[in-house]
Amino acid sequence: MAAALLAVRNLDVRFRVSGGEVHAVNGLDLDVARGETVAIVGESGSGKTQAALAIMGLIAANGYASGSVRFQGEEILGLPARDLNRIRGSRLSMIFQEPMTSLDPLFKVGKQIALPLMQHQGLSRAAARRRAIELLAEVGIERPEARVDAYPHELSGGQRQRVMIAMALANSPELLIADEPTTALDVTVQARILALLADLKQQLGLGMIFITHDLGLVRRFADRAVVMRAGAVVEQGPTRVLFAAPSHAYTRMLIEAEPGGRKPPPEPTAPLVLDARKVSVTFWLRRGLLRSGRPAIHAVDGVDLQVRRGETVGVVGESGSGKSTLGRALLRLVPAAGSISLEDRALMPLDRGALRPLRRHMQLVFQDPYGSLSPRLTAGEIVTEGLLVHERGLSRAERDRRAAAAFEEMQLDPATRHRFPHEFSGGQRQRIAIARAMILQPKLVVLDEPTSALDRSVQKEIVELLARLQAAHGLAYVFISHDLAVVRALADRVMVMRHGRVVETGQTEDIVGRPQHPYTRELILAAFSPVPSGRTEAT
Repeated sequence: MAAALLAVRNLDVRFRVSGGEVHAVNGLDLDVARGETVAIVGESGSGKTQAALAIMGLIAANGYASGSVRFQGEEILGLPARDLNRIRGSRLSMIFQEPMTSLDPLFKVGKQIALPLMQHQGLSRAAARRRAIELLAEVGIERPEARVDAYPHELSGGQRQRVMIAMALANSPELLIADEPTTALDVTVQARILALLADLKQQLGLGMIFITHDLGLVRRFADRAVVMRAGAVVEQGPTRVLFAAPSHAYTRMLIEAEPGGRKPPPEPTAPLVLDARKVSVTFWLRRGLLRSGRPAIHAVDGVDLQVRRGETVGVVGESGSGKSTLGRALLRLVPAAGSISLEDRALMPLDRGALRPLRRHMQLVFQDPYGSLSPRLTAGEIVTEGLLVHERGLSRAERDRRAAAAFEEMQLDPATRHRFPHEFSGGQRQRIAIARAMILQPKLVVLDEPTSALDRSVQKEIVELLARLQAAHGLAYVFISHDLAVVRALADRVMVMRHGRVVETGQTEDIVGRPQHPYTRELILAAFSPVPSGRTEAT
């Protein structure tokens, strides 16, 4: 192997906490050569991100690192911030996992991209702005000339992540640490970003540490893989070898956690639960001071959707395609046109009061298990909150008994229902969110990206839980996702949306195996293609 661009030896990371220390990284050894991509994989809490932050000299104030980190032969662990800043952002760069907390909310994104260009390359303000626009275009942001003047809150999560990638690539670094860089991105944008990174690797000899929980990306993109658990490396080696013959039980568990299997079809005579016809949602924008007329965004444009008892319809498409807006329109949570019926009850003519008793029959599970649970309520109180509205006659003791039963059905310890959300893992929080919906015994559940924030092993558990609940209760699911591997495992039919319209719909196997529309083919190719451009196969 070529001389190491980065050489990490016996890296330890510890954090001082009340009552002692947390050992986050334990004796990590890692080499990255020029032009090589090394993936670090493992579940949440395995130490992946803390190892990366230690390499960058960015661990939290209550943490400290020991060992050796040599970049191009120079020891950088423990360097003063002034010396590190000569390297960080130019020769050594990082894409952070959560762009909303990494971008400054008070500055336009173009200025945030331009600042390192001015700092490290000495570009003028105008030249740095022009380069920022070019970088935004390279990472797939539409209308970069306009978006360069946007604030972070004016962009979608995927767009913010692309801004972070543009910032990291601005000065053509020699080593890039990418911490879950594509988690918030749709598969087509994800494919473009991976192809861009692979091309840079090939052209510039870019070395890369790629941190992810998505083993599909590792298989397609990395030359070598390092598997971490509880702060320590349990296995590492060339990607092809590691996937073909994993030696450690934990690695085998991660690989087997990839979504798989096929859902049994619903009964042919199953009754119709949801019947939506020509559903449209239009958002009217504010009119400018000197402009006539009111510009409009047609978020959902004439969509038809039917779901039967025990059936799952997957809704896929890029950000901005109208998936989530459609889900909310079906539940009458946003103003919409068209007709929507729940079983034999037309919903569109009903006002808020008439809709209230029907709400228990149509529930929504949100994407974010961290933000969708009130931090002020215990888990049991969260789960039973809907009973206060729909079953007011229940006593506190009866509600608590129902909460305990719901926890058991979600395979959670009922004793934990008295804890608060921050005391649970991400997967446990999502189970609590599902329990909150299921305790009302709904007939229709809209699941909006319910697994995207979770590790693959936890994703598999949630998919299996949803399938079991559906089989037990005959639930109708509308499953919204950009993860086609999960959709393939869970959905009977798939509906593909683009710019608010349905471009293709059909049985899951037909959509995945024989897509007809060019956009659908692009989605499938991006999700399941073996190797992006520029990838060097590991042997």
